[in-house]
Amino acid sequence: CETCSQEEAKYRCPRCMKYSCSLLCVKKHKLALSCNGVRDKTAFISVNEFTDLNLLSDYRFLEDVGRTADAAARHPTVHSPTTKKLLYSLRNKARRCDIDLRTLPVGFTKRRENSTTFNFMEKKFYWHLKLVFPHCHAEYTLKGVPDDKTLADILKPYIDPVESDPVVCQRLKIYTLSPQSDVRILMKIENRKQNSVRYNELDASRSLLDNLKGKVIIEYPTLFVVLKTLKNDMVVLGK
Repeated sequence: CETCSQEEAKYRCPRCMKYSCSLLCVKKHKLALSCNGVRDKTAFISVNEFTDLNLLSDYRFLEDVGRTADAAARHPTVHSPTTKKLLYSLRNKARRCDIDLRTLPVGFTKRRENSTTFNFMEKKFYWHLKLVFPHCHAEYTLKGVPDDKTLADILKPYIDPVESDPVVCQRLKIYTLSPQSDVRILMKIENRKQNSVRYNELDASRSLLDNLKGKVIIEYPTLFVVLKTLKNDMVVLGK
């Protein structure tokens, strides 16, 4: 047993392949290694170790994926007239604001995550927004962001030395310690070739709506917050 090293092993974990002798040791190893005990169907296996069992496992995995996709396609909400009407209305309102908003089919992660709405009384978008801080490998998701809010105000709770949350501020320390003039906000340009990725640089002093005008948005905006001195591999359009 690889947990207690005392008894003869009887079980082997399907996920991490650790040997255990009893239920107690199984539970201990799961706790110590944060292992859920479920076999990883997509784990890498070298060609030399690949067997007929692995091939059968892959085949069954693909069958499961096919069944899940088929079930999603048959779900009533996919063909619901209400859902289609709301999406059409959302795209139409965005078009009137000079924003090319595109939605993905049901089943895609971004389609499922998106919580963007349009308030007809206020005539205002409330955006689902993702902030990415690549220098700290951090991502934050915001919901219900009004379209008239400036990007500078949106970023204040994250990188402002005074107003930001202490925990977030500590994680994004490289941003809070840098001069605010070094902070750049970029958004990836959609519908370009994979080997020709370019970004639009946004104006932090202007509203979210003004920054999104004339751009293609797939489901919701994703903003990359970078530092001027460290964005070497992120090419801004026109430069």
